[in-house]
Amino acid sequence: MQTTSIQYLKGIGPARAKSFTARGVNTIEELMYYFPRRYEDRRNFAKVSELKEGEIYTVKVEVLKGMQRNSWRRRRFSITEALVGDDTGKISCVWFNQPYLGQYLQDAAWLILYGKVELYNGKLQLSNPEYEFLEDGQEDDSLNVGRIVPIYSLPKSFSQRSLRKLIKHALDEFLPKINDPLTFDLRSRHNLLNLAQSLLNIHFPQDFELQKQAHTRISFEEFFLFQLPLVLRKINRKNKAGIRHTAEGKLIDDFTRGLPFTLTGAQEKVLKEIKTDMASAQAMQRLLQGDVGSGKTVVATIACLIAIQSGHQAAFMAPTEILARQHYDKISAQLEPLVFGGRKLRLVLLSGQDRDKEKIYREVKEGKIDLVIGTHALLQEELSFRDLSFIVIDEQHKFGVGQRALLPKKGNNPDILIMTATPIPRTLAITLYGDLDISVINALPQGRLPVKTMHFSEAQKAKAYTLAKEELNYGRQVYIIYPVIEESYALDIAGAKKMFIELKSGIFKDYRLGLIHGKLKNQEQNEVMSKFKNKQLDLLVATTILEVGIDIPNATCMIIASAERFGLSQLHQLRGRIGRGKLQSFCILVSDGQTEESKMRLSAMVSSSDGFHIAEEDLKIRGPGQFFGSRQHGLAELKIANPLMQMQLLKAAREEAIALLSQDARLDERPHQFLKQKLLQRFPEYEKLMLVG
Repeated sequence: MQTTSIQYLKGIGPARAKSFTARGVNTIEELMYYFPRRYEDRRNFAKVSELKEGEIYTVKVEVLKGMQRNSWRRRRFSITEALVGDDTGKISCVWFNQPYLGQYLQDAAWLILYGKVELYNGKLQLSNPEYEFLEDGQEDDSLNVGRIVPIYSLPKSFSQRSLRKLIKHALDEFLPKINDPLTFDLRSRHNLLNLAQSLLNIHFPQDFELQKQAHTRISFEEFFLFQLPLVLRKINRKNKAGIRHTAEGKLIDDFTRGLPFTLTGAQEKVLKEIKTDMASAQAMQRLLQGDVGSGKTVVATIACLIAIQSGHQAAFMAPTEILARQHYDKISAQLEPLVFGGRKLRLVLLSGQDRDKEKIYREVKEGKIDLVIGTHALLQEELSFRDLSFIVIDEQHKFGVGQRALLPKKGNNPDILIMTATPIPRTLAITLYGDLDISVINALPQGRLPVKTMHFSEAQKAKAYTLAKEELNYGRQVYIIYPVIEESYALDIAGAKKMFIELKSGIFKDYRLGLIHGKLKNQEQNEVMSKFKNKQLDLLVATTILEVGIDIPNATCMIIASAERFGLSQLHQLRGRIGRGKLQSFCILVSDGQTEESKMRLSAMVSSSDGFHIAEEDLKIRGPGQFFGSRQHGLAELKIANPLMQMQLLKAAREEAIALLSQDARLDERPHQFLKQKLLQRFPEYEKLMLVG
């Protein structure tokens, strides 16, 4: 069943199977784990006469009249309207940009609608309700009415009714054959349902209590399977010899004395943790969390110097050439006065555009380079080190798991420091990054002022421009950020290229403007950033290419256009590009976003500049899969489990994983055969980890 293709199910052929493949469903088992996104209680429908403004309802109604028109305000924007009713009254419905719906809204069609009731022009209406067509108003289908009904994200060519029927058929045929990866003893300890009961009640719950129990059981299983590789990786690391570094010395002292600032208490604490790790015989695997502008880079630089003064080489990998070049320029300037072993320290910048690659490769291999700073170019097979003992990976979520694993292979079990400016609550980080030790910098450098954040509507945009001009007239610099490069008529949002031309010839015509976006060549990007950094440009129009790491202390104002189009973490990262000096900085969010999610994001940004608080809000809004980036973290496996909301369950799953692997690291004992089978199916790399253990 685990590998049986979904196309062999009755009613599914090769063509319809492709629509499931697009959703990540290829096998019958994966279909059984294709969970509802919500439920409707159709045991009792609301009557139209009972509907009240601001409430969410499910109603069963007949279409009395349908019509379609185009908006006079926006091009290519359609509006579909319908008057619907039951035996107690009538209500209007409206759908935006769903022109295909008009042909289905025939008179006398019956619908089940789910949505929020709003007041429009003094009358109640359902705006953009979810809909499901019924056949002649019949209610004799036991999967679709008279019960708690699952609502799924639909693959192409499926309706809710047809998908429910397919999943029920799969459950009826294959549930008796399914093997439970959790042993009876483990389920008993945590009062968990067996797998067959859970799958049945997650799709077609008898009642909400059983649905809750099924949700808990499957969440535990997801957490448990996710934790096992992390725990085993940490066990293996402890059993593998690393490199002992000399953590103290004149080189470190000279560097810290030469800094134009004093390290914060948080930086000192993290440095102590890193030094202890690097001096030990075990390889360091440490995650350094710190809010934007908290001073992670200087800590990483000191760690690189520890490797260099111990006679080894260090590597510093950043996700973009702009950021790599910024690190190189800053670190080079800081290390310029230093002398070690009677010579200057030797640094090199390596990117995909370097013409002197062959020379760099040769000198790194010969040990003539102490520190290599670069992008993905560090992962090239041609690059080999004489003695790599320490690695920094900046903004690690920008690299895939496979990419992150390549660089350490260039050394003999080197120490690794992974940095991120996307902080998450410490207890959650410890559990999710179970194979890493965690360090946190939770204080800004002395003299830094929190950025003042404001939300303006589109109608108030001129006010935002006035504030920007005030900063420019003080001799400071400004960013204006757009979500896309080219103008989008479909989304009705402005693009950076067009707005650059408008702003340059219009309201900011008396200032020097630059434009930067991802489609420019790296050399062009570097030239624009260099001009802005050297104050040859006053205002920079940009896209999210600025999201990570750019450090211009004189930039004190940022306007983010169509701010509702950005995620909360992304908005916070962008805001982190200002407020890098001792001047008060201002971030202005321009948005008319009306969805609840966009309102929550903007409110969180205005009310807080604390990255850890922002991260918690982001987790609540988006859920873990999107927050952490499923491809990078394996969190695609957390289909319904939520680390933030189910912390105790996650901890319990981790404790069970630790206890199990301490006794049976290879899962060879008979009670664990089905667990091992499922684990290798979901995480094939686990087999290599077991061979190491």
